[in-house]
Amino acid sequence: MPRKVGPAGREGAAARILSGKGASSGPVSAGRDGGVTIAVRAKPGARLSAVTDVTSEAVSVAIAAPPSEGEANAELCRYLSKVLEVKKSEVVLDKGAKSREKVVKILVSMTPDEVLEKLKKEASS
Repeated sequence: MPRKVGPAGREGAAARILSGKGASSGPVSAGRDGGVTIAVRAKPGARLSAVTDVTSEAVSVAIAAPPSEGEANAELCRYLSKVLEVKKSEVVLDKGAKSREKVVKILVSMTPDEVLEKLKKEASS
């Protein structure tokens, strides 16, 4: 049975996940295993994939794929690998496969600041 969330509980799932131990403030943080995690607010069904906004809670990403059969998740990982200039296999969906609030893990030795800088640059272009 789906869980109902009231107005006070609308903090994004990705933000709640990242607000635990070791998380830095903002949507990008160092992962426990040496990678970098990104809180993503996905917007599937867009005409073009694009980073639309970077807030203190999540990185908003429009995804040029429908939200069915994992197509949007695959496109999200492919697009983020292009933006961050890493291999597709180094970008994996960690949490939120069936939600718009997702956590993506980057499996390379980049700092959260480097990742955030690239995402902000993409959002402003």
